[in-house]
Amino acid sequence: MNSSIMLASGSKIRAELLRNAGIDFSVMLPRIDEESVKAALLADEAAPRDVADTLAEMKARKVSDKNPGSMVIGCDQVLEHRGALISKASTKEEAESQLKALRNDRHSLLSAVVVCQDGKPIWRHVGVVRLQMRDFSDAFLEGYLERNWPDISESVGSYKLEAEGVRLFSRIEGDYFSVLGLPMLELLGWLTVRGDVQG
Repeated sequence: MNSSIMLASGSKIRAELLRNAGIDFSVMLPRIDEESVKAALLADEAAPRDVADTLAEMKARKVSDKNPGSMVIGCDQVLEHRGALISKASTKEEAESQLKALRNDRHSLLSAVVVCQDGKPIWRHVGVVRLQMRDFSDAFLEGYLERNWPDISESVGSYKLEAEGVRLFSRIEGDYFSVLGLPMLELLGWLTVRGDVQG
């Protein structure tokens, strides 16, 4: 199989993960109203896993419809804390209140990836990571926000584990790539079995 691979995401870290793995791909941004779709799903009491999976599929399908034959990778990540979803912070003050709520407690990151071809999903996976935040001081939090805003506004939970955000945690259970928003091992395994990447 030699289908072209496309990434339906503007995420720099997801593109970097694929590039670092030696995958040849192109990028096209999907145009969907994520917030209204998420709000509708939550109004229907959809589980966090289903929210991530649905949004990943919508992104992949949108780009796939415009690129027949290509394999399109759609991704989405949600953060679940005590039964509620936490979205990206739009202000530094919102980031501060998110991190205070997550401090000294556990939360989960759910990273969905769906691959579509000719407008139909052909593979999907949701990676789940459980994270324990440490009981960091208000002084540390203030300095962290000063040093890392607005960069962390791109990430749910207001942290990047590949950067200074790692200092917020005492324990992580799960796959590092899923924390970054793309379950690479499962995706690469599937692409290798299919013959789209050399194994």
